[in-house]
Amino acid sequence: MPDSALLDAIPVEQRLALAYARPADKPLMLGIFLLDTRLAATVRGGREPVLAQIKLAWWREQLAKPAGDRPAGEPLLAMLAPLADEGAALGRLVDGWEQLLGDSPLPPSALEEFAAGRGAAFGALARALGLPEAAAAAQRAGRGWAAADLAVKLGQAQERAAALDLAAAHDWGRMALPRRLRPLQVLHGLARRRRGQGPLLDGPGALLAATRIGLLGL
Repeated sequence: MPDSALLDAIPVEQRLALAYARPADKPLMLGIFLLDTRLAATVRGGREPVLAQIKLAWWREQLAKPAGDRPAGEPLLAMLAPLADEGAALGRLVDGWEQLLGDSPLPPSALEEFAAGRGAAFGALARALGLPEAAAAAQRAGRGWAAADLAVKLGQAQERAAALDLAAAHDWGRMALPRRLRPLQVLHGLARRRRGQGPLLDGPGALLAATRIGLLGL
């Protein structure tokens, strides 16, 4: 089971979603969420975009290596070892975050690449768990969650409008992911409620929705 310090490092909606994962799957899912969080911190702290790009390039390079060739001193890389064959997909997650380092206002294409990167990571997770038939739906879950989450967090008006357009264009139809991917379904369901118009966890209604999806998949 992941320790509490690792869980505390990811956003609260991801911790909530992770509560519905099978114990054996939690470390790998947490690894994906931690990588996403680490990349987010790199971009948010990127007052010097060149330095941020260097850090992102390091992650891209390490994720492309076989697990045995990665540095031993980075625990997150060890957590992601089961995804060693998914270096290209995780590289898209890195690429997506790098898109947010561009000059403001960011073009809609940058936001689309960001959402696609999160989707690619979710697809990689499905394949790593032995569920390749669910990879496309998992990618859709990641894209929808990414668009809604980004629309809330962008402060520049033109960028926020573009993110809302991206969220509006997403297919928000209910999805039936395998039980082992229920955390991804929870995130997509929370994003579906707000579609970028407010935080994913906006009160008791969101908690009830997460519980319903987490327990029943509805």
